[in-house]
Amino acid sequence: MAGKSQIFGFFGTDEAQVKEAALRLSQKIAPADDEFGLEIVSGGADNAEHACRIVADTIEAIQTLPFFGGEKVVWLQAANFFGDNQTGKAESVLKAVDGLRELLEAGLPPDVKLIISASEVDKRRSFYKKLGKIGDVKTFDKVDIKKAGWETEVMAWVSARAAKYELEFSGQALERFVSMVGAETRVLESEMEKLSLYVSDRPATEEDVSQIAARSHTGVIFEIGNAIGRKNLPKAVDAIEYQLSRGENPVGLLLAAIVPTVRNLLHVRDLVERHGLRVGRSYKPFESALNALPASETAHLARKKDGGINAYPLFLAANNSNRFTAAELRHALEACLEANERLVTTQLEPHLVLNELVTKILT
Repeated sequence: MAGKSQIFGFFGTDEAQVKEAALRLSQKIAPADDEFGLEIVSGGADNAEHACRIVADTIEAIQTLPFFGGEKVVWLQAANFFGDNQTGKAESVLKAVDGLRELLEAGLPPDVKLIISASEVDKRRSFYKKLGKIGDVKTFDKVDIKKAGWETEVMAWVSARAAKYELEFSGQALERFVSMVGAETRVLESEMEKLSLYVSDRPATEEDVSQIAARSHTGVIFEIGNAIGRKNLPKAVDAIEYQLSRGENPVGLLLAAIVPTVRNLLHVRDLVERHGLRVGRSYKPFESALNALPASETAHLARKKDGGINAYPLFLAANNSNRFTAAELRHALEACLEANERLVTTQLEPHLVLNELVTKILT
């Protein structure tokens, strides 16, 4: 049986990280002075027959030793038939992949190493399970921005990568950066590079981030929420029209941008009116004041993975919450429910429904 030092798997929906990790390893373990020491098999299959040929080519590459001897690395790159898709479920492909699994179980030649990279893999199948036992497998999945606390996970990743660009964030600039750019690592890398060039050798501020960060999907979602919080109706309408013109689902836009904003504003305003929650310009004191409230009064708030309150979205809402009363925000949530029903059950133009909604909320 091959050892874990011979077989390496890189999987996950975050294609940029999968590719980078596999490439970095290939550069590390492939013979530096042998142009034939790295053999790449392209894993992008057009159909089941093509996928079977790719598996056969991979097996042949493993079994064909270098002409002049020495070590060899085989990289099955960007395979798209290990997942739960039409090609991956074809009987012929399952049989071919089974053959590859049996070869790996039997053991690779001592001087051969194998790298497999794929953006999608069905973790229920025996191939993936066996690969995890006989090889070194790493998974890089995209962060789900629909889940509470996703910002914390992405901020940790950005903080670790920022040193590559000699980039530092001051104040709440890091939080603003993640809120605007989102969780797509390829986009985050690009925006960090742009931001580092813009600020040069000084720390990036929130204003720098707002000036430079791309108008990505997540960034526009942030803009809509920010415009609603600031009661800036023209900007909110403009951002909504922009997203709809790009084919954004109107219900998705309502549930991702407008409803969370109104809900966070209501949560904060309610805690201010009933418990005198302190709202300031600094995040840490706000977080401490929030955590100091009785547990019974914060049980309804969104949580992070570690169980703590997901405080940053509430902090963003906090300094705008004084523009509304709790009663106004409750009416705004009811208006959101009504708009949702109209989008789902009527033939009204979505932009009219959403524009009418934000007008009702902000005026």
